[in-house]
Amino acid sequence: MQLTRRAVIGSVALTLLPSSATRAAGGDGFVVLEARPGEIPLLPTPSAPTKIWGFGGDVPGPLLRAKLGEPINVRLANKLDQPTALHWRGMRIANEIDGAAGLVQNFVAPGESREFTFTPPDAGTFFYQPLVQPFSGEQLGRGLQGVVIVDEPKPIFADSELILVLDDWRLDGNGQIVPDFDNPADVLRQGRLGAIGSVNARTKTPPLTFAPGARLRLRLVNAANARIMDLGLIGGALKVIAIDGQFCDPFEPAGRSLPLGPGARCDLLLDLAPLEGQEFRLILRGEAELPDLTLLTIRTEGAAKPPAPPILPQPLNPLLPAEIKLEKSKRLDLVIEGGATRTTPSGFKPTGEALRKVWSINGKSSTGLEGPPLFSVAKGAPVTLGLVNKSLYPQAIHVQGHVVRLLHDLDDGWEPYWRDSVIVPPLKTKHIAFVADNPGRWLIASAIMDHFANGLAAWFEVT
Repeated sequence: MQLTRRAVIGSVALTLLPSSATRAAGGDGFVVLEARPGEIPLLPTPSAPTKIWGFGGDVPGPLLRAKLGEPINVRLANKLDQPTALHWRGMRIANEIDGAAGLVQNFVAPGESREFTFTPPDAGTFFYQPLVQPFSGEQLGRGLQGVVIVDEPKPIFADSELILVLDDWRLDGNGQIVPDFDNPADVLRQGRLGAIGSVNARTKTPPLTFAPGARLRLRLVNAANARIMDLGLIGGALKVIAIDGQFCDPFEPAGRSLPLGPGARCDLLLDLAPLEGQEFRLILRGEAELPDLTLLTIRTEGAAKPPAPPILPQPLNPLLPAEIKLEKSKRLDLVIEGGATRTTPSGFKPTGEALRKVWSINGKSSTGLEGPPLFSVAKGAPVTLGLVNKSLYPQAIHVQGHVVRLLHDLDDGWEPYWRDSVIVPPLKTKHIAFVADNPGRWLIASAIMDHFANGLAAWFEVT
């Protein structure tokens, strides 16, 4: 496994995550992820540095990179005054490593350390983040997160790779993080949104420049606490090649728009225009009175590159089933309720236990760490779940330890890609199916931290 530091790709103004190893930890092969306070130049000068919590005191944390089949060795050191734990988002690894603190493992207390060793079964783009109730939202919102890349055996052709961790921040007039985590107004609605958008924890970066016709591999990661990002992709020719760490048949997003829920990832191949002076722009569409934000601009400059080879489908993951026998599946509806309604008084501000019960699944509010399982199935059993969103707000539901198929609304066919979370619009129902092939106790919960910590969580068991 490689541990990497920041480097520059294409421009000295935008720090991106490189692929060369420059530092090892302790000489024992373990990468140290030290959760501690730090400062970053989130806003451009002359603004003061923003105080954060980060792995290594930085945001994003160290990039972890390994080839498929290589082990990852990590030592988590907790230098915070809160307990913490790690979740390896989208990685189908053993339950005792990826499980939620309090469900299958103990949290890491302040001053303690814990080691993790595992070999990822899949190539792709993944994400590590805290998972310890009720602190996950604050820890993620203050910057505790990072990226894992497991490289495919045969590299995909691209002239350059950009790893783009997208986030939004709620800052005060001094450029510091507003500490109103668990704000009832956020919990009751779509969650904590920030007006400041960033790429790799930097804002308002000058354009990157690449040769006309260059092919770029963009690895997009949504690191926000709550925002379901509606991304506009303007300029160039592009194809989605992977979603949530799993390859799919290449396709162009409908309307050049890409929805990305919290913690979700997407890999794109972008062929820049073959002429000088052309632009590609990555735009975060505004919502809830927030304006559109241009997160990244890429311009063409210099001599044109020869035409890149055609974008071909990657081999399907042989560890995932070619089909799911829906007729034999365990079927269950998950009815999501809660949040503000049309009759909720404008000044309603639940606190304490009332706040923790704002959201529910099948009438029960839970941290996902207690009580009986939502369901229990034997290893290898197919499962079909109806995600019934009866609330007025979109939901992003994450299934831990597995990847799922999104079923078509009108029949039992499915979308031609795997994913580890699904967006469910307000007052709508989406159906997902998967094969429960990873033994253990697994969360199924909101990927929106404010909803997750306040009732919208449960767990299931694979025996």
